[in-house]
Amino acid sequence: MKPKPTGPIPSGYSAIDGELAIGGRAASELVDLAGRTPCFVYSREYLDQRVSMLRSAMPERLGINYAVKANPFALVIEHMAGLVDGFDIASAGELEMVKAAGIDPARVSFAGPGKRDEELEASISAGVTLNCESEGEARRAMAIGERLGKAPCIAIRVNPDFELKGSGMKMGGGAKPFGVDAERVPALAREVISAGAEWRGLHIFTGSQALSAEAIIEAQGNVLECANRLSDEIGAPLPKLNMGGGFGIPYFSGDAPLDISVIGGALGERFDALPDSLSETDLCIELGRYLVGEAGVYLTRIIDRKGSHGVIYLITDGGLHHQLAASGNFGTVVRRNYPVAIATRFGASPEEEASVVGCLCTPLDRLADNAYLPRAQVGDLVAVFCAGAYGASASPANFLGHGPAAEILV
Repeated sequence: MKPKPTGPIPSGYSAIDGELAIGGRAASELVDLAGRTPCFVYSREYLDQRVSMLRSAMPERLGINYAVKANPFALVIEHMAGLVDGFDIASAGELEMVKAAGIDPARVSFAGPGKRDEELEASISAGVTLNCESEGEARRAMAIGERLGKAPCIAIRVNPDFELKGSGMKMGGGAKPFGVDAERVPALAREVISAGAEWRGLHIFTGSQALSAEAIIEAQGNVLECANRLSDEIGAPLPKLNMGGGFGIPYFSGDAPLDISVIGGALGERFDALPDSLSETDLCIELGRYLVGEAGVYLTRIIDRKGSHGVIYLITDGGLHHQLAASGNFGTVVRRNYPVAIATRFGASPEEEASVVGCLCTPLDRLADNAYLPRAQVGDLVAVFCAGAYGASASPANFLGHGPAAEILV
């Protein structure tokens, strides 16, 4: 059987005495620090460098928001508070997380197509901006605000008539549960403003996980043109425009890192020629995966090594209950290998084909298929990279009763 390639290991990772190093500490030391395997390890240094690199590439005027859904680990949120300009949440639970981190709710916006009345009330009371996704939601928010005696901060999420080409998840264009169809936005905006709500502008999110700079540049241009047109039709300036995100990271063989310098240059040119309607608008992008995805590594220990019909299986104490995406069960049509390495033999030459599987009693529990790896034994640690986003919180941790993995920030 021909080996299946693994994804590219993110740049910036090195070895200490033959072991993968994260944040300047060897994998086995980090497992001791976490107290057990499996564990997620997130690197402060990686987070700092990613945000710094992004700010250097983007126009100075552009704000950077962190989408908490990518990684809601409390220590990650606290660290990001000092790096980014705002936070985007998707539930009242995430609102409590950012409040617990000491983040001013005025820096927070809330998107999601099914906000319950209690979530609207908590957000209005705290002063969070609501990215309303329908006329009904906006009217419920205004009614709740009237009952509370507090004007809600309302932006409208737009479902535009275009999408982000090459996006892993398309969230704009055509029929969508997200946002208000663009042609209906002006009337709703005028209704919100006349009702006395605090008008906070527009949120236009077209898709995620794109690796084409050209596609993102095109989408950002379309977003600015759409916002200009809607502002004119609304008849009021836009206090803020959340331009969405879409910046992807390489997961699979053949993927290449996104060229953000090209994106930043093109966006800078557009900012230099903004129409009057957007000249005073607070402009930001909303990123999750791009900021934190490559800063995380999942470490799991090999607890058995076995052969079956000529296939070597490295059986770990982890699995899809912590790494649903890496297992191929998080929206992937054809399963491909994430970046995977033997952490305790990092940099050693590959010697054999082996499949890395988890401890769950299901054939879906696969972390690498027929990968070409150094020969590993019971007790070695396996590293799954790109684990900083949509890992621990996006996986069924309680499936089969195994429970969650440990998480640490170093």
